[in-house]
Amino acid sequence: MPRAGLTVDRLVRAGAELADEVGFEQVTVSALARRFDVKVASLYSHLKNSHDLKTRIALLALEELADRAAHALAGRAGRDALAALAGVYRDYAREHPGRYAAARLRLDPETAAASAGVRQAQMMRAVLRGYDLAEPDQTHAVRLLGSVIHGYVSLELAGGFAHSTPDAQVSWEWILDRLDTLLRGPLPH
Repeated sequence: MPRAGLTVDRLVRAGAELADEVGFEQVTVSALARRFDVKVASLYSHLKNSHDLKTRIALLALEELADRAAHALAGRAGRDALAALAGVYRDYAREHPGRYAAARLRLDPETAAASAGVRQAQMMRAVLRGYDLAEPDQTHAVRLLGSVIHGYVSLELAGGFAHSTPDAQVSWEWILDRLDTLLRGPLPH
């Protein structure tokens, strides 16, 4: 019988908060049970196991990112849209490092296809439409942007730019400018 007050949504949100506090890899049903001061068994009426919990946290993070991106991109195009989308990922990672890590969880194909990750991919392609890229260049550009944004954010979160100049924000803007220039220019074949 489910414990009063505990719902899947409440558990997933608490798991997401826990991920931000201790790291996504540390999130387990046992850790969540300790947070609610309940026995692990009482959570199994809501969650199958730790993988189910992590998958649900990933889906929440993907949804939050997609919602933020949609809001940030409204009415923007070109470099402005590129910077807005990249900024959403960078800001989200800073605010919610555990959830950001969760958004990178490899999902099974069916779950991935039904997730907000699809909306994110559509928004990335919408940003790239402003650069007039045909396939397969558009797919290459999606991968390039994802790699650069995630790589930069991951290094920044790990403190990789904390002890050098110029400031990380200056480098971020430089990178966005160079990406914009690259995407606007003729592509070698």
